[in-house]
Amino acid sequence: MTSEQALLRLAASTLDAIRGVLETYAPGAVNPGAVGAVPAGVHPMAAAQTPAVMADVGYVDGVTGGNVMVIGVEGARRLAAAMMGGDPNDVIAGGELSELDFSAVGEAMNQMMSAAAMATSAVLGDEVEIAPPNVRLVQSLAEAQDGVEQVGLACTVEFTLCGAPCLLVQLVPHAFIVRMTRALDEHTESYETAPLSDALRHVPVRVWAELGRAQMPSGRVVGLPSGALVELDREVEDPIDLYADGMRFATGRLQVCEDGTLAVRVVEIVEPTSPLIHSPEYKEVA
Repeated sequence: MTSEQALLRLAASTLDAIRGVLETYAPGAVNPGAVGAVPAGVHPMAAAQTPAVMADVGYVDGVTGGNVMVIGVEGARRLAAAMMGGDPNDVIAGGELSELDFSAVGEAMNQMMSAAAMATSAVLGDEVEIAPPNVRLVQSLAEAQDGVEQVGLACTVEFTLCGAPCLLVQLVPHAFIVRMTRALDEHTESYETAPLSDALRHVPVRVWAELGRAQMPSGRVVGLPSGALVELDREVEDPIDLYADGMRFATGRLQVCEDGTLAVRVVEIVEPTSPLIHSPEYKEVA
């Protein structure tokens, strides 16, 4: 596997992780875009659009590198509206980013940076520790580029949030590239020789079923009385989704066993490349 292939694999994995965070706040509002390696001589932040909210983190495990996330002001305002229970499509373009909006987006970006680091750890096969994210508002491209240096190789992930452009830049030192390439080569070889080795057969994974979703303001959630009914977004006869550690892998139908317990009959296995939708701790009611 080449260095560029390893970078693209990392970028795709990170996009899935970030999408999982954003889907908890704005379901269906995230559309993936281009994933690519930054050419030599090009500044990693060259594709950033401003004004924007920018968050950057650095690795703290003895090597240089890190992640930078840029969300345009319009996208940040829509994300903040969704996080506070509103409809992001109702946000009027051209408004200012309030302190409350900035705080809400900062929290979401903290979660996205953690998800990006976890994605890097998964690809690398080793834990990656990061410093606390630095979240700030940048008004120009020069301000966004200030302090961001390409210390090795870099890859970019472009996507839109509620129609607004967003950018993730991953700064990857050469030492990480070597380790990632070796780790991915080992995974590929293991898969080709033994799709499910004895060691993998004993790895525990969390499996859960999602019957449906509902979105509501946090104030209403904490005020729900015992016995309240929460309407979900699916009909009784609709299939339910099955997840394994955050990856949707199948759809099924709910069944009642003879002893009265519930089970799921698997109806269809979905493509293994299906994106990470969310973690079990998502803030919707399901």
